[in-house]
Amino acid sequence: MSKRWFQGHQRDTWRRQARSKGYRARSAFKLKQIQEKFMLIREGDLILDVGCHPGGWTQVSVEETGPNGLVIGIDLLTSSPVEGAHFVTGDVSDESSHSLILELLQEGRTVDDNSLPELKEGETRLFNTIVSDISPKLTGQYDRDQAISLELAAMVFDFTLPLLAPGGSFVTKIFQGTGIEGVVNAAKQRFSRVQRFSPDASRNSSSEVYLVCKHKYPKPKKGSRGTTVAQELDRHLESEGIIQLNDSEPETDVKSGFRRVSKKE
Repeated sequence: MSKRWFQGHQRDTWRRQARSKGYRARSAFKLKQIQEKFMLIREGDLILDVGCHPGGWTQVSVEETGPNGLVIGIDLLTSSPVEGAHFVTGDVSDESSHSLILELLQEGRTVDDNSLPELKEGETRLFNTIVSDISPKLTGQYDRDQAISLELAAMVFDFTLPLLAPGGSFVTKIFQGTGIEGVVNAAKQRFSRVQRFSPDASRNSSSEVYLVCKHKYPKPKKGSRGTTVAQELDRHLESEGIIQLNDSEPETDVKSGFRRVSKKE
């Protein structure tokens, strides 16, 4: 860690504001600025926060939903409790984690055992908004980190969109660079409004951008039905000559920092 980076980190205005206002991370202001511009979260909403550790986005989500909302956060790392939210420690792509999220969602249970209105017979409760500030474990090799960020974004889409209600909203972090249009185009098949946004709270040196998606379609557009975002991303990368898909080639594991992503080389 360089002395210059440390001094800049210490002078970081957003970091100081986060500390003074009780937020666990400066990234809380990123979601606050996204919310201010796009109004993704309403009072009483049901929110899923993917990659939630240490809980800054969860804190903001609880503030925005109010006492009648429900916020569930999931991460591989354990987070300290946030009043009004429930944390799941695990991988969002694991069946056991998925089942626990569904259980909490259907019961409407929070840490304080508050409950949402009971479901009617045959009714399924779904999230109104899914937020994700997930990031790969950075290696310092930008091309590799950016590629893994695309895979993470595609994975979050594929494993959480079935839990998002029609008309719902979705936001995830992604790194600018080669192949990003593959994820953007796949999102446009599933939402009526898709926009990239860079909050002021992002560091000037960061290449991160947030993909903000609103008004989920009841079904993907015809060309994307039966396919996943990950598959559409691979097809885009292949069309750009970035990868070559070949089912006969062996798969290797790439450490993503969130899960182990299977990637063909």
